[in-house]
Amino acid sequence: MTAGANQGAESGFTAIVLAAGKGVRMRSDRPKVLHALANRSMLGHVLAAVQEAGASRLAVVVEPGREDVVREIERLAPGASIHLQADRLGTAHAVLTARAALEGGRDVLVAFGDTPLVTAETFARLRAPLREGAAVAVLAFEAADPTGYGRVLTEEGRVRAIREEKDASEDERAVRLSNAGLMALSGAHALGLLERIGNDNANREYYLTDAVALAVADGLPVAVVPVAEAEAQGVNDRVQLAVAEATIQARLRRAAQLGGATLIAPETVFLSVDTVLGRDVIVEPHCVFGPRVVVGDGCTIRAFSHLHDARLMEGADIGPHVRLRGGAVLGAGVHLGNFVEIKNATLHAGAKASHLTYLGDAEVGAGANIGAGTITCNYDGVSKHRTLIGEGAFIGSNSALVAPVSVGAGALVGAGSVITRDVPADALAVARGRQVTREGAAKTLRETLKAAKAAREARKS
Repeated sequence: MTAGANQGAESGFTAIVLAAGKGVRMRSDRPKVLHALANRSMLGHVLAAVQEAGASRLAVVVEPGREDVVREIERLAPGASIHLQADRLGTAHAVLTARAALEGGRDVLVAFGDTPLVTAETFARLRAPLREGAAVAVLAFEAADPTGYGRVLTEEGRVRAIREEKDASEDERAVRLSNAGLMALSGAHALGLLERIGNDNANREYYLTDAVALAVADGLPVAVVPVAEAEAQGVNDRVQLAVAEATIQARLRRAAQLGGATLIAPETVFLSVDTVLGRDVIVEPHCVFGPRVVVGDGCTIRAFSHLHDARLMEGADIGPHVRLRGGAVLGAGVHLGNFVEIKNATLHAGAKASHLTYLGDAEVGAGANIGAGTITCNYDGVSKHRTLIGEGAFIGSNSALVAPVSVGAGALVGAGSVITRDVPADALAVARGRQVTREGAAKTLRETLKAAKAAREARKS
């Protein structure tokens, strides 16, 4: 947390997050605010940012019947109050839907569930003018093309109003200072200003932005807090979602690099918001980190690897083309080579699986060596079963271990074996059919097959 965010946390404020939009342009059965960036919903990004900025009370306005949105709020912000907006009569109406959260005299910060790029630092900056006496603070940016945005109108350096484009004059539409939508209102004035907002405009809606003109008319100070246009962007369709994803990924990659990880081709690496990369980690190109991945110091993640719900201890070396998922844990110095998949399995320090292997629902002891083509047969069609491989065991290539089964410490399994019974420590187990060799039989078989083929072709002609 930055100094700015800490400053907000010391005194606390109420954050009202508007998340009732239908998101028609997303063309999706999923609510817009639940679409994800870096494996966290847009709403989740907003909730995390306002909490980090110091919100001591959270209220979220949602559409009736959206239990999926309610579940997301309860998961990410269990103490938040939830308010249903049945009618969409404008942003001020939406904020007043959470009237109970406005009572008590706390400063109020209004955020939107579809503006996921606004940082905790920016939220803290938005609230800061209230502590210096402002009644209202608005977030604004200089738009390269202001078309579609509300314009922040100033006079002699002072804010006098925010005008929605439909209601703006030609001169006002030429203004490039644009409203980002987010607003902070002092606890002393928030409810009084909101209750006086009317709907005398082109859309017959109650605009939150009208709080500015009301405050100015009352002689109350209004502040403008600048923000970069890219940070203020909302997400209304899949194209904008992809742009926002690129922004989030750039932030995560930069943080990882500044934290001591090397991303050889950072633009090809995709991280989750909770990815942890230790010092001196090397990530080769085209790797994907899903949720719940922690990589210890000095690990190497080679190209085209995909990790999800996995923990790697110091010095692990995996890939290329490794898949870790479902609670995979790799101990210090574990080595996984090309085309190895680990699922719900723990490999202890120094274990190796260098080629073409699947280890699911398993525990592999320290220093064990798993040969190429080995699989744990962990699913019987109804239930999953575990395989235990002891310390220093050696599993020969192309072996199948049919769970539940254990291979003891120091045991050796011969290549091509199908192991269905436990193997004691230091034992040698071979489970394969007896080889039969018939001298000259291959030549005889080829001649027979060729003669049969020639006869078929002769009949066709």
